[in-house]
Amino acid sequence: MNNNIKIYIGILVFVFTLIVLADKEKPKEIDWRPTYDTGDKIPFGLYVLDHEIKGFFKNQNIERISNQTAYEFLVSKLNDDADFNPYEDPEANPDENDFNINTYTIRGTFLNISESDNIDEQSMKEVFDFVSNGNTAFLSMKAFPKILLDSLKIQLKTDFLPADSISVWMANKKISNKKYVFNTGLSDYFSKIDTLNTTILGYQNRAHNERSVNFIKVPFYNGFFYLHTQPAAFTNYNLLRKNNAQYAENVLSYISKYDVFWYTKPLNGEKVSDSSMRYFLSQPALKWGWYLFLIGMLIFMIFNAKRKQRVVPIIKPLSNSTVDFTKTIGNLYYQEGDHTNIIDKKIIYFLEKIRTEYLIDTTKLNEEFIKKLHHKTGKNLSDIEDLVYLINEHRKSYHGSLEEDLIRINNAIEKILN
Repeated sequence: MNNNIKIYIGILVFVFTLIVLADKEKPKEIDWRPTYDTGDKIPFGLYVLDHEIKGFFKNQNIERISNQTAYEFLVSKLNDDADFNPYEDPEANPDENDFNINTYTIRGTFLNISESDNIDEQSMKEVFDFVSNGNTAFLSMKAFPKILLDSLKIQLKTDFLPADSISVWMANKKISNKKYVFNTGLSDYFSKIDTLNTTILGYQNRAHNERSVNFIKVPFYNGFFYLHTQPAAFTNYNLLRKNNAQYAENVLSYISKYDVFWYTKPLNGEKVSDSSMRYFLSQPALKWGWYLFLIGMLIFMIFNAKRKQRVVPIIKPLSNSTVDFTKTIGNLYYQEGDHTNIIDKKIIYFLEKIRTEYLIDTTKLNEEFIKKLHHKTGKNLSDIEDLVYLINEHRKSYHGSLEEDLIRINNAIEKILN
């Protein structure tokens, strides 16, 4: 390991140590998000309820629904012979005889606790069918599905009251005559209900010492809906504060003795990761330590990937001695002033090239030769005629050629070959 790598590693360790020390001294912020997730230990999570729910429902089987919608779960529990759902036809007007308590293979209570509506319309229709067949549904949320409010003819309103000023209590004094105080702004209540069919089970205070309804029981064909507007009563913060857990126990005591099917799917269908790194990444210090480790390893690999062998020397390619030899011979002829010999060799080279590339007979440089060379090369006819004329004149001449003759013939040949 060279010195540069040691320096990089030392810097990373130093930075990591500073981050850990800074994070250790920093007070951990409280996450007040109302997630209502059974895996969250934050104030508005349901971690405590998830671990203590067996104490609320003694001798009852509790099944959690987290990886399915309510529709998918309930449909999977239908009897094979139960093919008819009155709500599948939008024009149907079902009556009590349309439902059979044996439609489902299960019997009990559909339980859902959430900040707001997390049940889609198709699932809500299936919940209606489930309740209609002699079962119950317990829904505790601040905003109920619109189809539920419309079907049961109820309305909601919200009061904004200061903290530590909201009291809740049960309507039935035999269950409890205590008032429980919350400081989480529990202010939603039922502003309109069907008084002929609805049973009031709980109240909360409003401004000016008025009271409002926050817990009701509504019959629906062969079953019942239990609607509760204070889901915060079941969160970690309130279950662990004073004796507020008694209030949650009193509310849940209305649930029937049969099985409980707890719909724990988070809002918007978010699922808790099953990754083995889930807890590790959920802790800020561990998460940033992991990221710094990955970044450090990446930097190490980048710098360590350099070639460690010696520099390969540059070897110049061998020069083309044939070209140098030709240049030397050409210079000798030119310096000697033997222009006739140079012209003869250029003519021989030219005619040989014409014979090998264009397969034209060069024995006679006449009109027929000129026409063939023009057709095959596509060169200008006048340039070919000039070259043939110069070659023939050179061959007829008996006196030595001059430098000007060499230049003219060379230029004429270059026009044809290039």
